[in-house]
Amino acid sequence: MKPHQRKCDTVDGVLLLDKPVGFTSNQALQTSKRLLNACKGGHSGSLDPIATGLLPLFFGEATKLTQFLLDADKCYWTVFRLGTSTTTYDSEGETTATRPVNVARRDIERALLRFQGEIEQVPPMYSAIKHDGRALYELARAGVEVERAPRRVTLHAIKLLGFENELLTLEITCSKGTYVRSLAHDLGEILGCGAHVVQLRRLASGGVDIEKAVTLGQLQALETPAERVRLLQPVDSVLQTMPDIHLTSLAAHYLKQGQPVTARHELAPCWVRLYEGETRFLGMGQVLDDGRVAPRRLLAMAEKA
Repeated sequence: MKPHQRKCDTVDGVLLLDKPVGFTSNQALQTSKRLLNACKGGHSGSLDPIATGLLPLFFGEATKLTQFLLDADKCYWTVFRLGTSTTTYDSEGETTATRPVNVARRDIERALLRFQGEIEQVPPMYSAIKHDGRALYELARAGVEVERAPRRVTLHAIKLLGFENELLTLEITCSKGTYVRSLAHDLGEILGCGAHVVQLRRLASGGVDIEKAVTLGQLQALETPAERVRLLQPVDSVLQTMPDIHLTSLAAHYLKQGQPVTARHELAPCWVRLYEGETRFLGMGQVLDDGRVAPRRLLAMAEKA
């Protein structure tokens, strides 16, 4: 180990971070990882630098389960500015057009109805989606635009919270993969005046909301990594929208050896949280067609037990 390198700690759990504006999700992760002195970390779905709000960060064994929150529905509070279109569909991009805003609230409400439910959405060029092995934003910065295949996403609810001085405030509940920036752009085109995102805040992911999140400032105010680690949540607590199955010690023994087991439940095939007894979280499994439960993502602590 080089003299300037610090020995990291084995840290397991989930930090619900309230990401500050101006940080990429990876910058927020690396800063938090350093403050916790954690060896291993990952996040469950990135937020744009312009965005703030809930960014769940997974550490240690918890990183095995990031996918389950990545796949969850999200809720956002956002502000669109009407009348201006930008390259990135948000306020970080260069202006591509300005148009007069001759719309009333009822026009916006009518237009928003077209986005309710399952829709096809074309991702923005300034996104991390890969095209021939390169991120789209890299191509966009080089002045190259490529055709993007539309993606099916679901907007469960769009609440119009306010419309004043060409600023439109919305609360949006949507499926994974939804680009709020694309929604702003598409809405602006339908209204004929253009639009882009000026503020974006993630309020919830799955069953987890912003109320439990901590800021980088709160983390930095604590003196030691050990104090900061106490702010972490158990990984199963952030997956509460998923059903759970409680196993006997005998069933858990065979499950930990990789075998599907019989358990009492009335679930159709799905992902489930697995417990030994009432409280010992083992990891994630799947209910099979025959009703047995198969291990899929067990935590190392469970496998060794």
